Amino acid sequence: MTKIKKYVPIVGQGVIDELYFLAEKFGGKTVQNINSTAVGGGVAEILTRMIPLMRQLGVEVLWDVIKGNEKFFSITKKFHNALHGINVTITDDDFKYFVSVNHENAKEINFSGDVLFIHDPQPIALVDMKHEHGKQWAWRCHIDFTQPQADVMNFLQSYIEKYDSAVFSAPAFSRNLSIPQVLISPSIDPLSDKNKELRMDKIDRVLERFGIDKERPIVTQISRFDYLKDPLGVIEVYKRVKQYVDCQLVLAGGGATDDPEGLEVLEKVRTAAAGDSDVHIIFLPPASDIIINALQRASTVILQKSLKEGFGLTVAEALWKAKPVIASAVGGIPLQIAHKYSGILTYSIDGTAYYLKQLLNDQTYANKLGINGKEHIKHNFLITRHIRDYLLLFLSLYHRGDIIHL
Repeated sequence: MTKIKKYVPIVGQGVIDELYFLAEKFGGKTVQNINSTAVGGGVAEILTRMIPLMRQLGVEVLWDVIKGNEKFFSITKKFHNALHGINVTITDDDFKYFVSVNHENAKEINFSGDVLFIHDPQPIALVDMKHEHGKQWAWRCHIDFTQPQADVMNFLQSYIEKYDSAVFSAPAFSRNLSIPQVLISPSIDPLSDKNKELRMDKIDRVLERFGIDKERPIVTQISRFDYLKDPLGVIEVYKRVKQYVDCQLVLAGGGATDDPEGLEVLEKVRTAAAGDSDVHIIFLPPASDIIINALQRASTVILQKSLKEGFGLTVAEALWKAKPVIASAVGGIPLQIAHKYSGILTYSIDGTAYYLKQLLNDQTYANKLGINGKEHIKHNFLITRHIRDYLLLFLSLYHRGDIIHL
């Protein structure tokens, strides 16, 4: 377990002192997180790193995971796609089944927290238990809400407005709600296995293991195998650039237990890359953080060509390693990248290919983007800032309308 004092050389003693102060103000109350998966995806990753640190600060933090069968997660995947603007058909029976699974889970969960912190749509209907258990309830949305399908949004909003507060990752995701809304961007942990410094021999061993040539440029996208991450578009970008620059492509990532489409996408990616030995498709199991770290550190340029994106933690991870990043201007990514200063924002396959070719041919410019990007992440998107924002949120739930004297 990482000791919180180890963050002092990175963020300064004053930041850590403030966290202890806010935790003390919270007064020994308990926070209970509830989401839909313990492994895979950014939510589980953040909670895994954050909870031990908050406990060191003196805040008791719990974490429960709801259960669901294949039918339930198929429905929630349709919710996910619909909220990202993809036209899907969701029946009344689907909505009823979704609620029934939430209510079944509610019978099994011990709602013991003073603050119930519910993450994303999958467990959103647990708030129906609020009238029985009281407490303070906050709903945390980690996904892109810019162009949601109306029927799904209306359904979810009927539950969101039962909460005491709603938390979004970027200003563009806010909705016209009757409850307070809070902006809290996600974060990375600079001392986690995925982000800590690695020796070059460790990086070389990972490249050797997967047959990647360290002497030629490496273009990498780290993501779940998900249509919204557009891995097929990444392959098309690579094919266009390969005509001019002798580069390699790495598409690496895993899946999440609440995402039933992952293997289907993986097979399509493998088919699209068939016959090209310079395309490395790497399906990673959970606990592959050192491998991901090594692949990012070995890369010449990192892509994140998402079609939709709640925040894009892989962008922050790459920038923290001072890597030049080309990413789609969607969701929370523009919060992390100032175009042509701390990275490159693009809107199309053509644009991504154009800038990728430019960065591969101009290493000085690419390096400058990476250096600027790391500074931006250091000051805005590390886990200590995230914890501070959460503590302020929890305090606000108990002091609504009051002036908190800090």
